[in-house]
Amino acid sequence: MAKKDHHAHATPATLALEKAGLPFEPLSFEHDPANHHFGQEAAAALKARGISPDHIAKTLLVETDSGIAVAVLPVTHQLSLKAMAAALRSKRATMCDPAVAERVTGYVVGGISPLGQKKRLPTVVDSSLEGPPAVVVSGGRRGFDISLSPRALARATGAVFAPIARQEQRR
Repeated sequence: MAKKDHHAHATPATLALEKAGLPFEPLSFEHDPANHHFGQEAAAALKARGISPDHIAKTLLVETDSGIAVAVLPVTHQLSLKAMAAALRSKRATMCDPAVAERVTGYVVGGISPLGQKKRLPTVVDSSLEGPPAVVVSGGRRGFDISLSPRALARATGAVFAPIARQEQRR
C-alpha cells in the first residue's frame, strides 16, 4: 500500500530518489494559492507535525560566472550571495530570474526541488543542514515536500555543504 502512495506523489524528485534507491518520506500539506511565501507556508504546516523550521529547506537558484547553481538553505535564513559565490569558487553570484529558474529546473517557483531537475546543476547545501537526521526539501510541487537524510540529499544532487545562509533580517 505504501508503494502505491509514493506513486500518487510521483514527481521528477521522487522518481530520482527511487531510481537512486535513496529512502525518503513524502509530506503533503494544503497549499493556499494566494500564499506566495512558500517557505513560510511549508514551515507553518510542517511545524504542526513536529518538524523544526530550521530543518525545512528552500531551494534558490543563482547565476554565477560559470552558470546557474542551486542553493539549499533553511527557510528561516537568507542566502548570502557572497558566501554562495565563495562556495562555488566564483567571483559573484546573483539571484536567478524566476522564469529562468523554472525553465532550467522544470519546476514552478514555490515547488522547485533540488532533486530531479532537468539537468544536474552545481548544488550547495547550507552546512547547518548537515547535522539533523532528516531535512525537508520541496518534492517538486507546491504543498508537497520530501523528508530525507542530509547524506541522501547530497548524494542525489552531488551537493557540497558550505556556510551559505545568514539569519533572516526582521523588518
